[in-house]
Amino acid sequence: MPRPILVEANIHPAIRDKIASHEQSIVREVQAAVAKHPVVVVGMAMNPFPKKARKALAAAGVAHHYLEYGNYFNHWRQRNALKLWTGWPTMPMIFVKGVLVGGAADLQKLINSGELKQLLG
Repeated sequence: MPRPILVEANIHPAIRDKIASHEQSIVREVQAAVAKHPVVVVGMAMNPFPKKARKALAAAGVAHHYLEYGNYFNHWRQRNALKLWTGWPTMPMIFVKGVLVGGAADLQKLINSGELKQLLG
């Protein structure tokens, strides 16, 4: 099922550029990392779930690239741009071979089932 996104025809032309360019440097940074590294974890300080994901990857012997954007008190606008881009509402955001696989619990399920190793081929 596709997620609902407001179609461009329903956005006033005067604000389309503002929407299209809002905090896009962080999105481009994550896109570049995802294109370069097989496993990317996007997280934030003070949140225990990015740490859990990174520990699970280390325990599984899977190298990863980590990007950290602020904490609960700052950089929320930048993180919000990532959430709007991906549709994923929480941190971490974990990408495997360019595919968003979810957060820490989702990653653990992939590790437990053996699917993560299959995805990494």
